[in-house]
Amino acid sequence: MVTKLFFFFVLIISQKVNANLVWDAKNPAIDQALFEEVLDPELCDEHVNFIVQDTLLLLQFIDAGIRIPRGILQGNTLDLGNYHQCLGINHQLENSELQGKYCLIQVPLSQQIPELPGWTDLEESDLAEINARLETVQDLNIGTQIVGGIFSNDSRLMPDSPLSALSFRQGICIPKTCTTQQAVSSLLFNISFGFEFTEEFCRLPNDKPWVAADYIAVVLFSLIGFLTIVSTMYDVFGKFVKKNEFQKPNYIIFSLYTNCRRLLNFSSGPDALHCLDGIRSLAMLWVLIGHTFSTVDFWSNPLVGMEWQLSLNALWLVSATITVDTFFMLSGLLVVYTTVGKLSGIKLIKNIHLFYLNRLLRIFPVLATGVLIEASLLNHLSDGPYWVEVSNLVERCRGSWWTTLLYIQNYYSPTPMCLGVGWYLAIDMQLHILSPLVLFWVLNGKKTVARVALAVAFLLHLSASTAYNFVMEFPSTTFHPGRTDDVMLYVKNYYINTLTRATPFMVGMIVGYILACSRGKKIRLSKPIVVLGWLCTAALLLFVIYCSNPIIQPEWDNQIADSLYNSFIRGTWAAALGWLVFACVHGYGGPVNWFLSLSLWKLPARLSFAMYILHFGLMVVVNSSALAPRFFSVNSVMYTFLGHFCLVFMMSFVVVLFIDAPFSVLVKKVLSGVPKGAKKPMTEPENTRESNKQV
Repeated sequence: MVTKLFFFFVLIISQKVNANLVWDAKNPAIDQALFEEVLDPELCDEHVNFIVQDTLLLLQFIDAGIRIPRGILQGNTLDLGNYHQCLGINHQLENSELQGKYCLIQVPLSQQIPELPGWTDLEESDLAEINARLETVQDLNIGTQIVGGIFSNDSRLMPDSPLSALSFRQGICIPKTCTTQQAVSSLLFNISFGFEFTEEFCRLPNDKPWVAADYIAVVLFSLIGFLTIVSTMYDVFGKFVKKNEFQKPNYIIFSLYTNCRRLLNFSSGPDALHCLDGIRSLAMLWVLIGHTFSTVDFWSNPLVGMEWQLSLNALWLVSATITVDTFFMLSGLLVVYTTVGKLSGIKLIKNIHLFYLNRLLRIFPVLATGVLIEASLLNHLSDGPYWVEVSNLVERCRGSWWTTLLYIQNYYSPTPMCLGVGWYLAIDMQLHILSPLVLFWVLNGKKTVARVALAVAFLLHLSASTAYNFVMEFPSTTFHPGRTDDVMLYVKNYYINTLTRATPFMVGMIVGYILACSRGKKIRLSKPIVVLGWLCTAALLLFVIYCSNPIIQPEWDNQIADSLYNSFIRGTWAAALGWLVFACVHGYGGPVNWFLSLSLWKLPARLSFAMYILHFGLMVVVNSSALAPRFFSVNSVMYTFLGHFCLVFMMSFVVVLFIDAPFSVLVKKVLSGVPKGAKKPMTEPENTRESNKQV
């Protein structure tokens, strides 16, 4: 178990580094041909000789280059050097230009390490002091191995040491004409003693080529900007100068004035489910917080972060993955709530193409915008020493953008996936496509048939998914120290699988039917029933959150419990939320309903879909611009979250205002010719219409 736990630790602190670029990809984000073109062995030797003779220039290269990582005893194995200083080196020689090139190398510790001053002269008291610093991670049981592996008098790591499988990652600065091997083995670095290392990647100034996707993005966004300016000028001129004389509605579709007023108008119809705004907004905030922690490439003290993550103090973060099931539940709720009483089963079948078209057109503009940004402009927003993370996102979308727009990426190309958070949209769309199999019976007007259809569909699905989980024997989380080999199997075949993630959607359909049948009615419940309902809801929600802690502990080993957890925990969460929504809608929510129905949630709720699409890429850009590993503390990460939230909120507001709002009007015009009998299910009350674009 100790060995497995250590290799899990190695995986955590090195998983970001091992995500290397696919350099042979079509339209790569980083121009690798440029690195081949600048190589010149003879010119490299000339540059090295010049650098050695120029003390100031030598110091610039050394200062921007290799260092031993700081915080080794806290798990840090990375030093990124000084990226911008290295690329800023530009010295004109008589016949050539000497420029800096930044490279990240991987140095395995299982080799002959040069004796470093002070490292091989440690006394027993020194070792004891170092060991004392590892008390916070004694439960990981690797303190002795670290001290024995690094600070022993033998300069070569023992084969049995857990660090023999570990590597240092170090940024170095070399002349652009040199390969890393030629530069490192030269007198410039004075380590030509057989030093073993591997090159991960190198970077040069202006090595991000502009490709077709970049030009397409610039042209399309410029066109939308031009239409917005013209439409806004026409709208403002007509309203304030001509006093609405001769103003044509089609000419103000892209008007910022009109769209902003519509976006900030929070009035809603009598059928609006106000509490959904708060639920959706809080769930989106939970997603943002979770990704704020998980998208950081490197921590300078990862052992501290791991210890915290395993503690009960991290329950609110570790359980954040359940929040996606909130969106699945709301999506199932709304697909029934917005159709029952407005459409018959026969009319649904006759207009099934409109049912699907409405769903596709509502989410396509923002989704396509997110895909285009990630395939193009994201690569040019910033830069940093570990830009490989952003480059990976960009290349994924350049290669598999179409699978995201067709909502099949969770099966066709789960790795790599364009718009990684889009797996939710794929499952949600697939469930919407399948939902008429149940909706047909629910909408036939007979309550008995509707109830039987919902119950049978739910039980059949639950039985199939439970059997699947027990046969496959998945772990119960992606963070499982004892089963690191099963993580990808879990992600591909459980976490992004429609069968295993559909339970909350099915529960939501049942809740939506109950709400639709009780619409406009006064539901009377006794106080004991209400109190019991809230107690059960609170107990279930807390139980689901608490369960996320024991299953990530190193000693956890219970496959039956894992299978039960995978089969029922998401449905349990959805059922508890279902009661919460029902109680709030029918006047039994008290302060919970007041809080969830506050007007302050309405704007974040309307922006939540765009926030979901855009947030991950923007977070990766910010984190990949960092020049050094970040120090982990909950407070510092929460400060970072506030910055991420402000950035994502503003960008989402712009996307909704410039793209989603005008295209929503165009969608209505496209569907304006729908027969009257089929028109109602295509448009929902203001509150639920925005809610139906779930994230």
